[in-house]
Amino acid sequence: MSKIKVYNQDGKVVSEREMAPKLFDVKINEGLVHLAAEAQMANSRVAAGHSKTRGEVRGGGKKPWKQKGTGRARHGSIRSPIWRGGGVTFGPQSERNFAKKLNRKSKKTALAMALTDKVKHEALLGLESLSVDAGKTKTMAGMLAKLPVGRKTLLILPKSDPMAVRASRNLKNLWTVTASAVNLVDVLKADTVVASVAALDLLEKGYTTSAKATADKSKN
Repeated sequence: MSKIKVYNQDGKVVSEREMAPKLFDVKINEGLVHLAAEAQMANSRVAAGHSKTRGEVRGGGKKPWKQKGTGRARHGSIRSPIWRGGGVTFGPQSERNFAKKLNRKSKKTALAMALTDKVKHEALLGLESLSVDAGKTKTMAGMLAKLPVGRKTLLILPKSDPMAVRASRNLKNLWTVTASAVNLVDVLKADTVVASVAALDLLEKGYTTSAKATADKSKN
């Protein structure tokens, strides 16, 4: 069974915690993790760019000159893509859909694989408790300096904590997320994941409950 070290805010190891094998000790499939990460990023992508087609630009209702007899090329509208000020051919459209479908079980499994990898490389740390006085960035930075964390750190909280969020807001390589909102891309981006004991309890409970519900649904 996998274990992680639990630290206090002074950076001292206070205990060890056994991790649920269904979430923190699974066989890793790099291909599945890649597919799940790719799907998550694609599904969060927003098509911001948009170019107008010849049907969306203004004007061009009248034929610019008659079809024959002028010696010039035939044209039906000044809003043709070959005219200056005309529509754009094959330009970006805001209706583009980048979504990729991946079933829920695969997403959950990929997250478990990513967390398992963090445990194996000692990149998942437990935190006995977290208290940030008045949301001071200095307090948060001082705590992280005492922990064996990498350059980029993900802090998992049991629930929304305005003081912790405020304290971490100005730290460039630290971001926070609640246990119910932990996702694959955030875990992969982080060099180290720091989670409070309460957050780990919720994470394990939520994953187990979700996995059981998925299994029951598949049986029916």
